[in-house]
This record gives sequence, C-alpha cells and structure tokens, in this order.
Amino acid sequence: MAFNVKQFLIFVFITTSVFSQVEEINPTEEIKTITFKGDTPESQLPILKLGEYLILEFDVLNGNEDDYYYEIKHYNYDWTPSVLVQAEYLKGFNEQRIRIWNNSFNTYQMYSHFTLTIPNEQTQAITKSGNYLITIYNEDDEIEFTRKFMVFEDIANVGVAIRRSRDVSEIKDKHTVDIAINSSTLRFNNPLETVRTVIIQNNNLRTAIKNIKPQYLLGNELQYRYVKGTSFYAGNEYLYFENKDLRGANTGVQFIELKELYNSYLYRNSPRVDRDYTYNPDINGNFLITALDTDNPTIEADYTQVHFTLELNKVKKGQTVHVYGNFNNYAVDESTQLTYYSDENTYEGKLLLKQGFYSYKYVIKNEDGSIDENAISGNFHQTENSYIVLVYYTDLGARYDRIVGFGEGNSINLTN
Repeated sequence: MAFNVKQFLIFVFITTSVFSQVEEINPTEEIKTITFKGDTPESQLPILKLGEYLILEFDVLNGNEDDYYYEIKHYNYDWTPSVLVQAEYLKGFNEQRIRIWNNSFNTYQMYSHFTLTIPNEQTQAITKSGNYLITIYNEDDEIEFTRKFMVFEDIANVGVAIRRSRDVSEIKDKHTVDIAINSSTLRFNNPLETVRTVIIQNNNLRTAIKNIKPQYLLGNELQYRYVKGTSFYAGNEYLYFENKDLRGANTGVQFIELKELYNSYLYRNSPRVDRDYTYNPDINGNFLITALDTDNPTIEADYTQVHFTLELNKVKKGQTVHVYGNFNNYAVDESTQLTYYSDENTYEGKLLLKQGFYSYKYVIKNEDGSIDENAISGNFHQTENSYIVLVYYTDLGARYDRIVGFGEGNSINLTN
C-alpha cells in the first residue's frame, strides 16, 4: 500500500490534539464574576474531598435569559484525557442544563445570575478522585468557559512544612515546601514511579510545581526536603480594595462617581520591589462578593468600573503590564492590560467588577508570553502565602490517576 503523506499528517495532528494537555478557556466579555468554590466563603481553586459539594456561579450581562449547559470530564495527572468513560466517574447524567438562575434586582447593570451545585438531581455524585474539567456551553453548543477542579480521597497523611530557602543566595526571596507522606491503609508500590505530587501556591495552578519525586523512603513514609526543587518565590502581600458601599469611598477606593454605571477610582499604587516589607493581611489573590444593605448580594450587588493607576516607568518593548488575581482566573490578556501615559508616567486601566472585596497585584507579561509575577511587587520571605500539596498515586496496572492525599501549610509559621 502506498504511503499517504496527507493521511499521516492528519493522524499526527489528531493524535497530538487528543493527547495534549487541556487548558482552561476564559469567557467572553458578557460573562462576569465566575465564582468557583467548595465550602469556602470566597472564590478559590476548588479541591474537594470525595463526596463534598461543589458550587459554580456566574453572571451573564446580556439580559437575554439564555440557557447554559455543563459537562464534567475526568483527566489524568498531567491534564491529558483519562481513559475512564463517564459511567465510571459520574453517577447520574452529564451535559445537563443549569436550572437555577435569577435576574438582578435594583442594579444599574442588568444581569442574570446562574448557580450550579454538584451533586444535584441530575448529576448525583462524582465517584472517582482525580483531576476534572467542567465546561459551560450555551444553547448553540458553543463553549463559554471551562474551569479545573480536583477531587481527593483522604487515605494518605500529608505533612507540609514551609521553610526559608535552603539556598543562602535566595534565603530572602523564597519559600521551600517540605513534605512527608504516609498512609496506614495504602502501601506505595514503587513510589518513585507511581507517586507524583503537585504543590500549589495561593490557589494559582499557573505557578504550581509538578512531578517532584520523593527523596527519601523511610518504610512507607515518603519525604521531600529539596534545596531548590520545591521552592517558590515568596512574592509580596496582595493589594486589595473593597467597594461594598457605592455611596462612599471604602478601603482602597479614593472616590466614586456615578455615570452610566458606578465608577470606583482606586488610590494610586507604586512599585514595592525596592521597599521594605510591610505586613498587610490579604486573602491571597481571592475575592468575595459582598454589598452593603443587601439581603442577597448575588443578585443585588451592582457592577462598577474600577479604575487602576500604577506609577511606573515604561517597561521594555514587547512587555505589557496587567492586573492579576483570581477575579479572572489569573488570566493575562487584553482585558487586564493597562495603558501607559507618558505625561503622568503611569499605567492605567479599568475593569468592570461586581461589588466586593478583591485581592490583586500588578504583573509584567514578557514578549515570549512568560509572566514575571513579582517584578513590580518584589519578593520577601516574610510574605504570608498558603500552600497546598496534592498526592497522586497510580498503582501498577491502574487505569487512572488517583489523588490519595491533601495537605496544606502557611508561611505565617515559617521556620529556618
């Protein structure tokens, strides 16, 4: 049979597409305020114990009362598609319509608020641990956005200790995460090949450290005490503002104007990279929707144009400056890009945000697409950061990657 180059190239393209890592899709401008959480008050990366509930909420600003649908899929440790079929990881139905929604009440910006809780009458349970992706479709089967979440089994103990960097040259700038994993019910077979970890700083998957091997095997305990392999730049405390009251300035807000919508003008910010560290309690990049004198802020909180101003010399050619936080899933795109004004030597921009409490910081995007998170805010070992460790286990002959343990630590208890 003759070799067909065209068929071969098509096969290679399909194979690469099918087995490539899945990336999250951020929504269009009409969808705002995606809150994704478990049993936490503020929105953050959902990491659930098997059997716990999951809540996804979002606003649609077009006022059309459209229908939206969801689909949940299981993925491997490296976010390639799992071989499991739906019936193996989900009890009930998938690809269902979101049935709970309400229109906004007494707001300048009209919107519809959608709420999805898992489990529900249609999707009764997630039955396997591991990585998951939820996709939201519109009624034309077009993808509106996707979000990742994880489900774990609590069968391994994960000890997490946060220390200053063991590398003396980085001791002022970095944190190191030490890990100890053991289990009374699970024996780790060939752990150098079957056990993998993910370490997440401040609920941000984009900066996670992955696939670190255990250094020491003490019986059934796995220990990780790396010099560099598990170290993170410490960064600085997030900036924040609160605009729950639109009749007067709040924390971080200098003044408010009412035009077609409310406009909240924040105080000017300046780089902190060359300043001394100042303790400033934050919520590590997360956000919380709240509004004063309302019974239900999910539909009674209004939207405001939030104006950001950063005093900063013009960055290098090809670099751009962005506002960064969980409010847009740490995306760095045109919607968060600030504009440079030479007469004021400032970067300025505005974002349409729902009333609430927001953590944010300024980052630089380089010409190659990489992000320098701390070029503007600096790195200080005193910074309070939260760390999560997920332990994946793929036993010999297993068909999917389980998450068998969850541990967390905080640098507020930093040790040398």
